[in-house]
Amino acid sequence: MMAKLAIRDVKHDSILDLCPPSVMREEDKLRVSVDKFFDKQRAGNSVHFNFLASDPFHELDSCFVAAWFWYAVAAAILYGAHQIFTRLAAERIGEGFGGFVVEASAALSILIYLAFLWLGGRWSQKFSMPGFNYSLLTGICVGAGTIAFFLLFQKGGPLSSVPAILAGGAAIMAIAGILFFREPPSWQRIVGVAFAIVGLFLLRK
Repeated sequence: MMAKLAIRDVKHDSILDLCPPSVMREEDKLRVSVDKFFDKQRAGNSVHFNFLASDPFHELDSCFVAAWFWYAVAAAILYGAHQIFTRLAAERIGEGFGGFVVEASAALSILIYLAFLWLGGRWSQKFSMPGFNYSLLTGICVGAGTIAFFLLFQKGGPLSSVPAILAGGAAIMAIAGILFFREPPSWQRIVGVAFAIVGLFLLRK
């Protein structure tokens, strides 16, 4: 009787092994399929963890956002902070001195950026006289606009009015883009321009 029991234990191993042979085979099959799943090479976009070493927004575009979206986010944050600091400075400095400090510090920041490109071996700046002239006009508009914002805040203008003012500028840019740069118009842009003009009109008091 003991010999038969021992042979039965060897054959089925139901006492010492808590897992029946059929379950063991299924587990082995599952393990093989899981291993094949993780070892399988799949096509996709590789993730570059060193992208910050070159372009801060390198290859951050996807099917959900355009390639320039993150630059727009950075510009919106920086220009929002620009107006907040202008509001704080307007009560403590004249518009002439304040505007000069703003533009001088902006020029210094750009100079540091150019030095970074030069020393990093990433210099790709081109130059032309038309580009220089348009950049000069841009600088004049920025300087005059800075003084205008200083005067606006010194005269008691609220900081909350700045978004509507900038929306008015956005409306001007949208119209210029459609008329002079042949950008395709859409009903969303037209409605946005209309709302921007209405918002600027509501600020008259």
